[in-house]
Amino acid sequence: MIQEQWQAVTPQYNEYDNYIDTINTLPCVDFASAQPRLSQTIDTFTSLKGFNHLLVLNAPDNAFYREQIAQVVKSKISHPVLSTESIAMATLFGSYRCDIEGNIAQRNKGLLEKCQNGFIIIPVNALLANPASWLMLKAALLTGNGTAINADPRNLPVEEPVYPVSSKLLLVGDRDQIAELEYLEPDLYNGFALYSEVELELALSQQSIETYLGHLNWMLQTNQLPPLTPEAVHRLMVAGARLTEDQRYMPLDIMWYLAIFFESLSTSNSQELTEFDIDAAIDAKYYREAYLPERARSDILDGQVIIETQGECVGQVNGLTVIDVSGHPQSYGEPARISCVIHFGDGDISDVERKAELGGNLHAKGMMIMQAFVASALNLDEPLPYSASVVFEQSYCEVDGDSATLAELCSFVSALSEYPINQQIAVTGAVDQFGRVQAVGGLNEKIEGFYHVCKHQGFTGNQGVILPKTNLKHLALHKDVVNSIKNNEFHIWSVETVDQAIPIIMGKPFRGDDEESVISKIAQRIENFERHEQSETWIERIRNWFN
Repeated sequence: MIQEQWQAVTPQYNEYDNYIDTINTLPCVDFASAQPRLSQTIDTFTSLKGFNHLLVLNAPDNAFYREQIAQVVKSKISHPVLSTESIAMATLFGSYRCDIEGNIAQRNKGLLEKCQNGFIIIPVNALLANPASWLMLKAALLTGNGTAINADPRNLPVEEPVYPVSSKLLLVGDRDQIAELEYLEPDLYNGFALYSEVELELALSQQSIETYLGHLNWMLQTNQLPPLTPEAVHRLMVAGARLTEDQRYMPLDIMWYLAIFFESLSTSNSQELTEFDIDAAIDAKYYREAYLPERARSDILDGQVIIETQGECVGQVNGLTVIDVSGHPQSYGEPARISCVIHFGDGDISDVERKAELGGNLHAKGMMIMQAFVASALNLDEPLPYSASVVFEQSYCEVDGDSATLAELCSFVSALSEYPINQQIAVTGAVDQFGRVQAVGGLNEKIEGFYHVCKHQGFTGNQGVILPKTNLKHLALHKDVVNSIKNNEFHIWSVETVDQAIPIIMGKPFRGDDEESVISKIAQRIENFERHEQSETWIERIRNWFN
Protein backbone atom coordinates (compact mmCIF):
# COMPACT_ATOMS: atom_id res chain seq x y z
CA MET A 1 0.00 0.00 0.00
CA ILE A 2 1.27 3.44 -0.89
CA GLN A 3 0.09 6.91 0.08
CA GLU A 4 0.67 8.75 -3.15
CA GLN A 5 2.35 12.14 -3.47
CA TRP A 6 0.68 14.91 -5.44
CA GLN A 7 2.84 14.24 -8.52
CA ALA A 8 1.11 10.87 -8.99
CA VAL A 9 -2.39 12.35 -9.25
CA THR A 10 -1.71 14.78 -12.06
CA PRO A 11 0.23 14.05 -15.28
CA GLN A 12 3.90 14.99 -15.42
CA TYR A 13 5.35 15.74 -18.87
CA ASN A 14 8.73 17.20 -17.93
CA GLU A 15 10.46 14.50 -19.97
CA TYR A 16 9.19 16.25 -23.11
CA ASP A 17 10.33 19.75 -22.11
CA ASN A 18 13.02 19.85 -24.80
CA TYR A 19 10.29 19.65 -27.43
CA ILE A 20 7.64 21.67 -25.59
CA ASP A 21 10.00 24.61 -25.01
CA THR A 22 10.62 24.82 -28.77
CA ILE A 23 7.04 24.15 -29.92
CA ASN A 24 6.84 27.31 -32.01
CA THR A 25 9.82 26.22 -34.12
CA LEU A 26 8.49 22.74 -34.89
CA PRO A 27 7.02 22.09 -38.36
CA CYS A 28 3.25 21.82 -38.74
CA VAL A 29 1.72 18.35 -38.95
CA ASP A 30 -1.55 18.36 -40.89
CA PHE A 31 -4.55 16.07 -40.46
CA ALA A 32 -3.32 13.48 -42.97
CA SER A 33 0.13 13.25 -41.36
CA ALA A 34 -1.41 12.90 -37.89
CA GLN A 35 -3.60 10.03 -39.18
CA PRO A 36 -1.15 7.50 -40.73
CA ARG A 37 -3.69 4.64 -40.56
CA LEU A 38 -6.25 6.69 -42.47
CA SER A 39 -3.69 7.87 -45.03
CA GLN A 40 -2.40 4.36 -45.71
CA THR A 41 -5.95 3.02 -46.01
CA ILE A 42 -6.87 5.65 -48.61
CA ASP A 43 -3.67 4.87 -50.54
CA THR A 44 -4.67 1.20 -50.59
CA PHE A 45 -8.30 1.95 -51.42
CA THR A 46 -7.44 4.12 -54.43
CA SER A 47 -5.30 1.38 -55.96
CA LEU A 48 -7.71 -1.55 -55.50
CA LYS A 49 -9.62 -3.02 -58.43
CA GLY A 50 -12.57 -5.38 -58.61
CA PHE A 51 -15.51 -5.14 -56.24
CA ASN A 52 -13.76 -2.95 -53.64
CA HIS A 53 -15.69 0.26 -54.32
CA LEU A 54 -16.66 0.98 -50.70
CA LEU A 55 -14.65 2.20 -47.70
CA VAL A 56 -16.33 2.48 -44.30
CA LEU A 57 -14.63 5.01 -42.00
CA ASN A 58 -15.29 5.25 -38.28
CA ALA A 59 -15.06 8.98 -37.49
CA PRO A 60 -17.02 11.64 -35.59
CA ASP A 61 -20.36 12.18 -37.29
CA ASN A 62 -20.10 15.78 -38.44
CA ALA A 63 -19.39 17.76 -41.59
CA PHE A 64 -16.10 19.12 -40.18
CA TYR A 65 -14.44 15.71 -40.10
CA ARG A 66 -15.92 14.65 -43.43
CA GLU A 67 -14.33 17.76 -44.96
CA GLN A 68 -10.96 16.86 -43.40
CA ILE A 69 -11.24 13.36 -44.89
CA ALA A 70 -12.12 14.88 -48.26
CA GLN A 71 -8.96 16.98 -48.14
CA VAL A 72 -6.86 13.87 -47.47
CA VAL A 73 -8.40 12.10 -50.48
CA LYS A 74 -7.91 15.15 -52.74
CA SER A 75 -4.23 15.30 -51.82
CA LYS A 76 -3.70 11.73 -53.03
CA ILE A 77 -5.63 11.49 -56.32
CA SER A 78 -6.26 13.52 -59.46
CA HIS A 79 -9.85 12.32 -59.90
CA PRO A 80 -12.83 14.40 -58.73
CA VAL A 81 -13.83 14.16 -55.05
CA LEU A 82 -17.42 15.06 -54.19
CA SER A 83 -19.27 15.00 -50.87
CA THR A 84 -22.77 15.60 -49.59
CA GLU A 85 -24.50 16.16 -46.28
CA SER A 86 -27.95 15.40 -47.67
CA ILE A 87 -29.86 12.32 -46.60
CA ALA A 88 -32.03 12.45 -49.75
CA MET A 89 -31.16 9.49 -51.95
CA ALA A 90 -31.96 11.53 -55.07
CA THR A 91 -28.76 13.46 -54.33
CA LEU A 92 -26.76 10.25 -54.66
CA PHE A 93 -28.64 8.40 -57.40
CA GLY A 94 -30.14 11.30 -59.36
CA SER A 95 -33.84 11.79 -60.14
CA TYR A 96 -36.28 12.35 -63.00
CA ARG A 97 -39.85 13.53 -63.58
CA CYS A 98 -42.28 12.61 -66.36
CA ASP A 99 -44.73 14.65 -68.38
CA ILE A 100 -48.39 13.74 -68.75
CA GLU A 101 -47.57 11.37 -71.59
CA GLY A 102 -45.05 9.41 -69.54
CA ASN A 103 -41.93 10.86 -71.16
CA ILE A 104 -39.00 12.05 -69.05
CA ALA A 105 -39.37 15.82 -68.84
CA GLN A 106 -36.81 16.63 -66.14
CA ARG A 107 -33.56 14.82 -65.39
CA ASN A 108 -31.23 15.61 -62.47
CA LYS A 109 -27.90 13.83 -62.29
CA GLY A 110 -26.78 12.38 -58.95
CA LEU A 111 -23.31 12.13 -57.52
CA LEU A 112 -22.84 8.58 -58.80
CA GLU A 113 -23.39 9.81 -62.33
CA LYS A 114 -21.43 13.04 -62.01
CA CYS A 115 -18.38 11.57 -60.34
CA GLN A 116 -17.19 8.97 -62.83
CA ASN A 117 -13.86 7.41 -61.74
CA GLY A 118 -13.88 9.73 -58.73
CA PHE A 119 -14.62 9.50 -55.01
CA ILE A 120 -17.83 10.32 -53.16
CA ILE A 121 -17.94 10.96 -49.39
CA ILE A 122 -21.34 10.55 -47.73
CA PRO A 123 -22.52 10.13 -44.12
CA VAL A 124 -23.66 6.69 -43.01
CA ASN A 125 -26.82 8.41 -41.79
CA ALA A 126 -27.83 8.98 -45.41
CA LEU A 127 -28.24 5.22 -45.82
CA LEU A 128 -29.73 4.66 -42.36
CA ALA A 129 -32.42 7.27 -43.07
CA ASN A 130 -33.35 5.35 -46.23
CA PRO A 131 -32.64 1.65 -45.51
CA ALA A 132 -34.18 0.44 -48.78
CA SER A 133 -31.63 2.48 -50.71
CA TRP A 134 -28.81 0.21 -49.49
CA LEU A 135 -29.87 -2.52 -51.93
CA MET A 136 -29.83 0.00 -54.79
CA LEU A 137 -26.38 1.26 -53.82
CA LYS A 138 -24.97 -2.24 -53.38
CA ALA A 139 -26.31 -3.28 -56.80
CA ALA A 140 -24.90 -0.14 -58.45
CA LEU A 141 -21.41 -0.75 -57.02
CA LEU A 142 -21.37 -4.46 -57.88
CA THR A 143 -22.86 -4.23 -61.39
CA GLY A 144 -21.43 -0.87 -62.39
CA ASN A 145 -24.88 0.45 -63.37
CA GLY A 146 -27.02 2.94 -61.47
CA THR A 147 -30.65 3.94 -61.80
CA ALA A 148 -32.14 7.36 -61.17
CA ILE A 149 -35.05 7.71 -58.75
CA ASN A 150 -38.52 8.55 -60.03
CA ALA A 151 -39.45 11.79 -58.23
CA ASP A 152 -42.86 12.07 -59.92
CA PRO A 153 -45.68 11.38 -57.41
CA ARG A 154 -47.86 10.00 -60.23
CA ASN A 155 -45.37 7.17 -60.75
CA LEU A 156 -46.16 6.85 -64.44
CA PRO A 157 -44.69 3.80 -66.21
CA VAL A 158 -41.48 4.77 -67.94
CA GLU A 159 -38.19 3.17 -68.85
CA GLU A 160 -35.85 4.10 -66.00
CA PRO A 161 -32.69 5.91 -67.08
CA VAL A 162 -29.59 3.79 -66.41
CA TYR A 163 -26.05 5.16 -66.27
CA PRO A 164 -22.59 3.63 -65.68
CA VAL A 165 -21.12 3.76 -62.16
CA SER A 166 -17.35 3.81 -61.78
CA SER A 167 -16.89 5.91 -58.63
CA LYS A 168 -15.77 4.77 -55.19
CA LEU A 169 -17.64 5.62 -51.99
CA LEU A 170 -16.39 6.57 -48.52
CA LEU A 171 -19.09 6.05 -45.91
CA VAL A 172 -18.28 8.07 -42.79
CA GLY A 173 -20.02 7.66 -39.44
CA ASP A 174 -19.53 6.85 -35.79
CA ARG A 175 -19.36 3.35 -34.36
CA ASP A 176 -23.06 3.11 -33.48
CA GLN A 177 -24.10 4.16 -36.98
CA ILE A 178 -21.72 1.67 -38.57
CA ALA A 179 -23.15 -1.06 -36.34
CA GLU A 180 -26.63 -0.28 -37.70
CA LEU A 181 -25.25 -0.44 -41.24
CA GLU A 182 -23.75 -3.85 -40.49
CA TYR A 183 -27.20 -4.94 -39.33
CA LEU A 184 -28.52 -4.05 -42.79
CA GLU A 185 -25.63 -5.85 -44.46
CA PRO A 186 -24.03 -8.57 -42.25
CA ASP A 187 -21.54 -9.46 -45.02
CA LEU A 188 -20.41 -5.86 -45.46
CA TYR A 189 -16.70 -6.66 -45.17
CA ASN A 190 -16.81 -10.02 -46.92
CA GLY A 191 -14.86 -9.01 -50.03
CA PHE A 192 -17.02 -5.95 -50.64
CA ALA A 193 -15.99 -3.11 -48.32
CA LEU A 194 -12.87 -1.99 -46.48
CA TYR A 195 -12.88 -0.59 -42.94
CA SER A 196 -10.65 1.90 -41.14
CA GLU A 197 -10.79 4.57 -38.47
CA VAL A 198 -9.95 8.17 -37.75
CA GLU A 199 -7.91 7.86 -34.56
CA LEU A 200 -8.84 10.30 -31.83
CA GLU A 201 -5.95 9.46 -29.48
CA LEU A 202 -2.17 9.44 -29.83
CA ALA A 203 0.17 7.38 -27.65
CA LEU A 204 2.85 9.72 -26.28
CA SER A 205 6.50 8.81 -26.66
CA GLN A 206 9.80 10.44 -27.52
CA GLN A 207 9.03 9.53 -31.15
CA SER A 208 5.44 10.84 -31.26
CA ILE A 209 5.73 14.06 -29.21
CA GLU A 210 6.93 16.06 -32.22
CA THR A 211 3.95 14.85 -34.23
CA TYR A 212 1.59 15.90 -31.44
CA LEU A 213 3.09 19.36 -30.97
CA GLY A 214 3.32 19.90 -34.71
CA HIS A 215 -0.36 18.99 -35.00
CA LEU A 216 -1.17 21.67 -32.40
CA ASN A 217 0.83 24.17 -34.48
CA TRP A 218 -1.13 23.18 -37.59
CA MET A 219 -4.47 23.76 -35.81
CA LEU A 220 -3.33 27.16 -34.58
CA GLN A 221 -1.90 28.36 -37.89
CA THR A 222 -4.77 27.01 -39.98
CA ASN A 223 -7.24 28.95 -37.83
CA GLN A 224 -5.01 32.04 -37.48
CA LEU A 225 -4.71 31.67 -33.70
CA PRO A 226 -1.85 32.91 -31.47
CA PRO A 227 0.92 30.43 -30.57
CA LEU A 228 1.02 28.51 -27.28
CA THR A 229 3.52 29.15 -24.52
CA PRO A 230 5.30 26.06 -23.10
CA GLU A 231 3.31 26.40 -19.84
CA ALA A 232 0.08 26.49 -21.85
CA VAL A 233 1.09 23.26 -23.59
CA HIS A 234 1.57 21.56 -20.21
CA ARG A 235 -1.88 22.71 -19.06
CA LEU A 236 -3.43 21.56 -22.33
CA MET A 237 -1.78 18.15 -22.03
CA VAL A 238 -3.15 17.68 -18.50
CA ALA A 239 -6.64 18.45 -19.82
CA GLY A 240 -6.00 16.05 -22.68
CA ALA A 241 -5.01 13.25 -20.30
CA ARG A 242 -8.24 13.79 -18.41
CA LEU A 243 -10.24 13.54 -21.64
CA THR A 244 -8.56 10.28 -22.69
CA GLU A 245 -8.47 9.00 -19.06
CA ASP A 246 -4.86 7.98 -19.59
CA GLN A 247 -1.73 10.03 -18.91
CA ARG A 248 0.09 8.29 -21.78
CA TYR A 249 -2.41 9.31 -24.47
CA MET A 250 -3.29 12.68 -25.96
CA PRO A 251 -6.57 13.41 -27.78
CA LEU A 252 -6.48 14.16 -31.50
CA ASP A 253 -9.99 15.60 -31.62
CA ILE A 254 -9.47 18.84 -33.53
CA MET A 255 -12.85 20.28 -32.52
CA TRP A 256 -12.06 19.77 -28.83
CA TYR A 257 -8.83 21.76 -29.16
CA LEU A 258 -10.41 24.52 -31.23
CA ALA A 259 -13.18 24.98 -28.67
CA ILE A 260 -10.54 25.59 -25.97
CA PHE A 261 -8.37 27.80 -28.19
CA PHE A 262 -11.19 30.07 -29.30
CA GLU A 263 -12.53 30.46 -25.76
CA SER A 264 -8.99 31.22 -24.56
CA LEU A 265 -8.94 34.26 -26.84
CA SER A 266 -11.32 36.05 -24.47
CA THR A 267 -8.51 36.42 -21.88
CA SER A 268 -5.55 36.41 -24.27
CA ASN A 269 -3.46 39.42 -25.27
CA SER A 270 -3.74 38.16 -28.88
CA GLN A 271 0.04 37.64 -29.00
CA GLU A 272 0.11 34.20 -27.40
CA LEU A 273 -2.07 31.75 -25.50
CA THR A 274 -0.77 31.34 -21.95
CA GLU A 275 -1.39 28.81 -19.20
CA PHE A 276 -3.77 31.32 -17.61
CA ASP A 277 -5.79 31.60 -20.84
CA ILE A 278 -6.12 27.81 -21.26
CA ASP A 279 -6.96 27.36 -17.57
CA ALA A 280 -9.59 30.11 -17.69
CA ALA A 281 -11.28 28.47 -20.69
CA ILE A 282 -11.34 25.07 -18.99
CA ASP A 283 -12.66 26.56 -15.73
CA ALA A 284 -15.37 28.47 -17.61
CA LYS A 285 -16.52 25.27 -19.29
CA TYR A 286 -16.57 23.45 -15.94
CA TYR A 287 -18.64 26.24 -14.35
CA ARG A 288 -21.19 26.19 -17.17
CA GLU A 289 -21.72 22.45 -16.73
CA ALA A 290 -21.52 22.26 -12.91
CA TYR A 291 -25.16 22.89 -11.94
CA LEU A 292 -26.23 19.24 -11.66
CA PRO A 293 -23.22 18.02 -9.62
CA GLU A 294 -23.52 21.06 -7.33
CA ARG A 295 -27.24 20.43 -6.88
CA ALA A 296 -26.60 16.76 -6.05
CA ARG A 297 -23.87 17.79 -3.60
CA SER A 298 -26.24 20.18 -1.83
CA ASP A 299 -28.53 17.25 -0.96
CA ILE A 300 -25.60 15.66 0.88
CA LEU A 301 -24.64 18.89 2.65
CA ASP A 302 -28.27 19.48 3.69
CA GLY A 303 -28.46 15.98 5.16
CA GLN A 304 -31.05 14.74 2.67
CA VAL A 305 -28.54 12.15 1.49
CA ILE A 306 -26.48 10.71 4.36
CA ILE A 307 -22.74 10.56 3.71
CA GLU A 308 -20.41 10.46 6.72
CA THR A 309 -16.83 11.69 6.30
CA GLN A 310 -15.80 11.39 9.96
CA GLY A 311 -15.89 8.69 12.63
CA GLU A 312 -16.20 4.92 12.36
CA CYS A 313 -19.04 2.52 11.66
CA VAL A 314 -19.39 -1.27 11.47
CA GLY A 315 -20.61 -2.58 8.12
CA GLN A 316 -20.75 0.82 6.41
CA VAL A 317 -18.33 2.21 3.80
CA ASN A 318 -18.20 5.14 1.41
CA GLY A 319 -18.20 3.83 -2.15
CA LEU A 320 -17.72 6.00 -5.22
CA THR A 321 -20.01 6.23 -8.23
CA VAL A 322 -20.16 8.07 -11.54
CA ILE A 323 -23.46 9.62 -12.60
CA ASP A 324 -24.45 9.94 -16.27
CA VAL A 325 -27.53 12.06 -16.97
CA SER A 326 -29.14 12.20 -20.39
CA GLY A 327 -28.89 15.69 -21.86
CA HIS A 328 -25.91 16.59 -19.67
CA PRO A 329 -22.51 16.78 -21.42
CA GLN A 330 -20.35 15.49 -18.59
CA SER A 331 -20.37 12.67 -16.06
CA TYR A 332 -19.81 13.59 -12.42
CA GLY A 333 -18.81 11.71 -9.31
CA GLU A 334 -20.84 11.16 -6.18
CA PRO A 335 -20.08 9.13 -3.03
CA ALA A 336 -22.51 6.36 -2.15
CA ARG A 337 -23.08 4.85 1.30
CA ILE A 338 -22.82 1.06 1.08
CA SER A 339 -23.97 -0.93 4.10
CA CYS A 340 -24.03 -4.57 5.11
CA VAL A 341 -25.90 -6.28 7.94
CA ILE A 342 -25.36 -9.84 9.17
CA HIS A 343 -27.89 -12.32 10.48
CA PHE A 344 -27.96 -16.07 11.11
CA GLY A 345 -28.40 -17.98 7.88
CA ASP A 346 -26.86 -20.30 5.33
CA GLY A 347 -23.98 -18.14 4.11
CA ASP A 348 -25.87 -16.44 1.30
CA ILE A 349 -25.10 -12.79 0.45
CA SER A 350 -28.29 -11.01 -0.51
CA ASP A 351 -27.71 -8.34 -3.18
CA VAL A 352 -30.61 -5.96 -2.48
CA GLU A 353 -30.02 -4.03 -5.70
CA ARG A 354 -30.34 -7.22 -7.73
CA LYS A 355 -33.44 -8.42 -5.91
CA ALA A 356 -35.09 -5.03 -6.36
CA GLU A 357 -34.16 -5.15 -10.07
CA LEU A 358 -31.96 -2.09 -9.64
CA GLY A 359 -28.67 -3.95 -10.16
CA GLY A 360 -27.13 -4.73 -13.54
CA ASN A 361 -25.41 -7.93 -14.61
CA LEU A 362 -21.89 -6.60 -14.06
CA HIS A 363 -22.78 -5.55 -10.51
CA ALA A 364 -24.20 -9.01 -9.82
CA LYS A 365 -21.04 -10.57 -11.22
CA GLY A 366 -18.89 -8.45 -8.89
CA MET A 367 -20.98 -9.52 -5.89
CA MET A 368 -20.54 -13.21 -6.72
CA ILE A 369 -16.78 -12.79 -7.19
CA MET A 370 -16.56 -11.02 -3.83
CA GLN A 371 -18.49 -13.82 -2.13
CA ALA A 372 -16.22 -16.46 -3.68
CA PHE A 373 -13.08 -14.63 -2.56
CA VAL A 374 -14.25 -14.29 1.05
CA ALA A 375 -15.24 -17.97 1.19
CA SER A 376 -11.81 -18.91 -0.17
CA ALA A 377 -9.99 -16.61 2.28
CA LEU A 378 -11.86 -18.10 5.25
CA ASN A 379 -11.02 -21.64 4.04
CA LEU A 380 -14.26 -23.03 5.42
CA ASP A 381 -15.32 -26.67 5.14
CA GLU A 382 -18.97 -25.67 5.47
CA PRO A 383 -21.02 -22.62 4.44
CA LEU A 384 -20.92 -19.58 6.69
CA PRO A 385 -23.49 -19.76 9.49
CA TYR A 386 -24.29 -16.12 8.71
CA SER A 387 -26.12 -14.50 5.84
CA ALA A 388 -25.62 -10.93 4.73
CA SER A 389 -27.59 -8.17 3.07
CA VAL A 390 -25.61 -5.60 1.06
CA VAL A 391 -27.21 -2.43 -0.31
CA PHE A 392 -26.46 0.97 -1.84
CA GLU A 393 -28.31 3.20 0.61
CA GLN A 394 -30.56 5.96 -0.83
CA SER A 395 -30.02 4.74 -4.37
CA TYR A 396 -33.09 5.02 -6.57
CA CYS A 397 -31.75 4.15 -10.01
CA GLU A 398 -29.95 1.20 -11.56
CA VAL A 399 -26.52 0.32 -10.22
CA ASP A 400 -24.18 -1.46 -12.60
CA GLY A 401 -20.49 -2.17 -13.01
CA ASP A 402 -18.06 -3.95 -10.71
CA SER A 403 -16.19 -0.88 -9.45
CA ALA A 404 -17.86 -1.09 -6.02
CA THR A 405 -16.75 -4.68 -5.39
CA LEU A 406 -13.87 -3.68 -3.09
CA ALA A 407 -16.12 -1.34 -1.11
CA GLU A 408 -18.82 -4.01 -0.78
CA LEU A 409 -16.20 -6.51 0.36
CA CYS A 410 -14.98 -4.07 3.03
CA SER A 411 -18.51 -3.58 4.37
CA PHE A 412 -19.10 -7.36 4.36
CA VAL A 413 -15.95 -8.34 6.27
CA SER A 414 -16.52 -5.41 8.66
CA ALA A 415 -20.00 -6.69 9.47
CA LEU A 416 -18.69 -10.25 9.86
CA SER A 417 -15.72 -9.30 12.06
CA GLU A 418 -17.50 -6.40 13.84
CA TYR A 419 -14.44 -4.23 13.20
CA PRO A 420 -15.49 -0.67 12.30
CA ILE A 421 -14.63 1.09 9.03
CA ASN A 422 -13.04 4.53 8.95
CA GLN A 423 -15.65 6.81 7.36
CA GLN A 424 -12.99 9.34 6.41
CA ILE A 425 -11.89 7.07 3.58
CA ALA A 426 -13.78 6.19 0.41
CA VAL A 427 -13.07 3.07 -1.65
CA THR A 428 -13.26 2.13 -5.32
CA GLY A 429 -11.94 -0.86 -7.23
CA ALA A 430 -12.92 -4.20 -8.69
CA VAL A 431 -11.74 -7.46 -7.10
CA ASP A 432 -10.99 -10.83 -8.66
CA GLN A 433 -11.36 -14.24 -7.00
CA PHE A 434 -7.75 -14.10 -5.80
CA GLY A 435 -8.18 -10.76 -4.02
CA ARG A 436 -6.32 -8.66 -6.57
CA VAL A 437 -7.68 -5.14 -6.92
CA GLN A 438 -8.38 -4.27 -10.54
CA ALA A 439 -8.74 -0.99 -12.46
CA VAL A 440 -12.08 0.78 -12.84
CA GLY A 441 -13.30 3.78 -14.81
CA GLY A 442 -14.23 7.36 -13.97
CA LEU A 443 -11.52 7.78 -11.32
CA ASN A 444 -11.14 11.56 -11.65
CA GLU A 445 -14.86 12.21 -11.25
CA LYS A 446 -15.17 9.74 -8.36
CA ILE A 447 -12.30 11.22 -6.37
CA GLU A 448 -13.44 14.79 -6.94
CA GLY A 449 -16.99 13.91 -5.87
CA PHE A 450 -15.79 12.63 -2.49
CA TYR A 451 -13.29 15.48 -2.18
CA HIS A 452 -16.01 18.13 -2.48
CA VAL A 453 -18.13 16.46 0.21
CA CYS A 454 -15.12 16.27 2.57
CA LYS A 455 -14.27 19.90 1.86
CA HIS A 456 -17.77 21.15 2.67
CA GLN A 457 -18.18 18.93 5.74
CA GLY A 458 -14.73 19.93 6.97
CA PHE A 459 -11.29 18.47 6.36
CA THR A 460 -9.84 16.36 9.17
CA GLY A 461 -6.44 15.80 7.55
CA ASN A 462 -7.05 12.05 7.34
CA GLN A 463 -9.60 11.86 4.53
CA GLY A 464 -8.93 10.35 1.14
CA VAL A 465 -9.59 7.61 -1.36
CA ILE A 466 -8.33 4.03 -1.78
CA LEU A 467 -8.02 3.08 -5.44
CA PRO A 468 -6.36 0.39 -7.60
CA LYS A 469 -2.69 0.97 -8.22
CA THR A 470 -3.24 0.27 -11.91
CA ASN A 471 -5.50 3.34 -12.05
CA LEU A 472 -2.77 5.84 -11.17
CA LYS A 473 -1.95 6.40 -14.84
CA HIS A 474 -5.56 7.47 -15.41
CA LEU A 475 -5.49 10.35 -12.94
CA ALA A 476 -5.62 14.01 -13.98
CA LEU A 477 -7.30 15.58 -10.98
CA HIS A 478 -8.60 19.12 -10.66
CA LYS A 479 -6.04 21.62 -9.38
CA ASP A 480 -8.00 22.13 -6.12
CA VAL A 481 -7.68 18.43 -5.28
CA VAL A 482 -3.99 18.44 -6.16
CA ASN A 483 -3.39 21.43 -3.87
CA SER A 484 -5.21 19.69 -1.01
CA ILE A 485 -3.01 16.62 -1.47
CA LYS A 486 0.05 18.89 -1.43
CA ASN A 487 -1.18 20.41 1.87
CA ASN A 488 -1.90 16.96 3.42
CA GLU A 489 -5.62 17.78 3.68
CA PHE A 490 -6.63 14.94 1.37
CA HIS A 491 -4.90 11.66 0.52
CA ILE A 492 -4.73 8.99 -2.15
CA TRP A 493 -3.80 5.40 -1.34
CA SER A 494 -3.09 2.96 -4.17
CA VAL A 495 -3.42 -0.77 -3.49
CA GLU A 496 -2.88 -3.97 -5.43
CA THR A 497 -4.67 -6.47 -3.19
CA VAL A 498 -7.44 -6.70 -0.63
CA ASP A 499 -4.77 -7.43 1.99
CA GLN A 500 -3.34 -3.95 1.39
CA ALA A 501 -6.72 -2.15 1.40
CA ILE A 502 -8.21 -3.56 4.62
CA PRO A 503 -5.51 -2.24 7.03
CA ILE A 504 -5.93 1.29 5.64
CA ILE A 505 -9.68 1.46 6.08
CA MET A 506 -10.12 -0.81 9.13
CA GLY A 507 -6.80 -0.46 10.95
CA LYS A 508 -6.41 -4.25 11.18
CA PRO A 509 -4.53 -6.76 9.00
CA PHE A 510 -6.79 -8.78 6.75
CA ARG A 511 -5.21 -12.16 7.50
CA GLY A 512 -2.26 -13.74 9.25
CA ASP A 513 -1.40 -15.45 12.52
CA ASP A 514 -2.29 -12.32 14.47
CA GLU A 515 -5.47 -12.92 16.51
CA GLU A 516 -6.44 -9.32 15.73
CA SER A 517 -6.58 -9.94 11.99
CA VAL A 518 -9.96 -9.63 10.29
CA ILE A 519 -9.98 -13.26 9.15
CA SER A 520 -9.08 -14.48 12.67
CA LYS A 521 -11.86 -12.37 14.17
CA ILE A 522 -14.39 -13.80 11.70
CA ALA A 523 -13.17 -17.34 12.43
CA GLN A 524 -13.54 -16.75 16.20
CA ARG A 525 -17.07 -15.50 15.71
CA ILE A 526 -17.98 -18.55 13.63
CA GLU A 527 -16.41 -20.87 16.21
CA ASN A 528 -18.33 -19.21 19.05
CA PHE A 529 -21.54 -19.50 17.10
CA GLU A 530 -21.01 -23.21 16.40
CA ARG A 531 -20.09 -23.87 20.04
CA HIS A 532 -23.24 -22.07 21.15
CA GLU A 533 -25.35 -24.04 18.66
CA GLN A 534 -23.95 -27.37 19.83
CA SER A 535 -24.44 -26.60 23.53
CA GLU A 536 -28.10 -25.74 23.16
CA THR A 537 -30.71 -28.42 23.76
CA TRP A 538 -33.84 -28.57 21.62
CA ILE A 539 -35.89 -27.31 24.59
CA GLU A 540 -33.62 -24.28 24.97
CA ARG A 541 -33.88 -23.56 21.26
CA ILE A 542 -37.69 -23.54 21.45
CA ARG A 543 -37.58 -21.31 24.55
CA ASN A 544 -35.15 -18.91 22.86
CA TRP A 545 -37.28 -18.87 19.75
CA PHE A 546 -40.39 -17.87 21.75
CA ASN A 547 -38.39 -15.27 23.70
